[in-house]
Amino acid sequence: MNNDLIGKHNFPIFEKYKDLVYLDSSATQQKPQRVIDAVTRYYSELNANPLRGLYELSVKATDAYEGARESVRRFICAQSTKEIVFTRNASESLNLIAYSWGQANITQGDEILVCISEHHSNLLPWQVLAKQKGAVLKFLECDKSGLYTAKALEKALTPRTKVFAIAQISNIFGRLNPIKEFAEIAHKNGTLIVCDAAQSAAHIPIDVQKLGVDFLAFSGHKMLAPMGIGVLYARQDLLEKMPPFLYGGEMIEYVTREGATYAELPHKFEAGTVNAGGAVGLAAAIDYISQLGFEAVQKREDELTALAFEQMKEIAHINIIGAEDAAEHHGIITFTVDDVHPHDIAAIFDADGIAIRAGHHCAQPLHEYLEIPSSARMSLAFYNDETDIARFIATLKTIRRRMGYDS
Repeated sequence: MNNDLIGKHNFPIFEKYKDLVYLDSSATQQKPQRVIDAVTRYYSELNANPLRGLYELSVKATDAYEGARESVRRFICAQSTKEIVFTRNASESLNLIAYSWGQANITQGDEILVCISEHHSNLLPWQVLAKQKGAVLKFLECDKSGLYTAKALEKALTPRTKVFAIAQISNIFGRLNPIKEFAEIAHKNGTLIVCDAAQSAAHIPIDVQKLGVDFLAFSGHKMLAPMGIGVLYARQDLLEKMPPFLYGGEMIEYVTREGATYAELPHKFEAGTVNAGGAVGLAAAIDYISQLGFEAVQKREDELTALAFEQMKEIAHINIIGAEDAAEHHGIITFTVDDVHPHDIAAIFDADGIAIRAGHHCAQPLHEYLEIPSSARMSLAFYNDETDIARFIATLKTIRRRMGYDS
């Protein structure tokens, strides 16, 4: 663990905006100078088209790109770099699964099971696929605290259930789902499991082999890395059978007038010029997190979550969505304020220099299920501190008064 990496002084944006309280890290995390430097260094010293040139600079660019893939492999404990596909983000990764695997494997009458709390990115691709294929889209429902049970999953699965989609950590509840247990249940039923790790990759260690997932997706920008780089992990045997998602560029092996053969894994799924700078930035972010250590990350974020949570419970008219235990929220606290629209809540926070999120958070079916039109969300990262929480609570206490209510 390197404690020096935990503070705001590592993040240039907090030098630029010294009064900023940034509590929207579930949407995107801020970038440490190390990551920014790595991306700058790539474009300053290594910029060439990877995988295509035989000259020295292109070879160096290729080495940097493939080195980043190896960093990701180690980070999530995959067996092979052939199982690591670079995409633009988790959304593209999930679309790739639904389009490539789904189009080839889902048929009329098959069932697709999706958790009611899923981000739209892990719902819409399955919704579209079900309509195209005449499949049945089913929802696994949680209780009001966001808890999914093994019993409910077992009851929801049928012999026709081909795939089960679930987030490792919900972007609304912040709850950590028991992915390993659910993967075992799904596999006993002959069902594949797709895990959205967008909200977990920066906060907890991931071992895809121990989890037993068939597919896993996450975005770089939610874990200190640049926007525009994401990861799809998939078992090699599945990827080998899946057709390409996009066509052109380095995803081919040989092209004739009549057809084409495709490159080996994982390049079969990486059409066109790749985002090498983003991949290098992702590798730098992984190195940063690894040096800091997940133990330090979790300790910091859990302490700050508990600090905010306990104080929020003491404020009248504040309604926290999800579990009553702060430990179940993993840096995410979604809430409403009686009689105040979440957009007004966010605007008042913004006036005080505090960035939070308001709306349906790309989870409209969940909000409908909870009978809440929309909500506000504060989300933490390890670079937050006690002063941020104090300012957040101070503003939260004023929301209703500033909207014209007596208390």
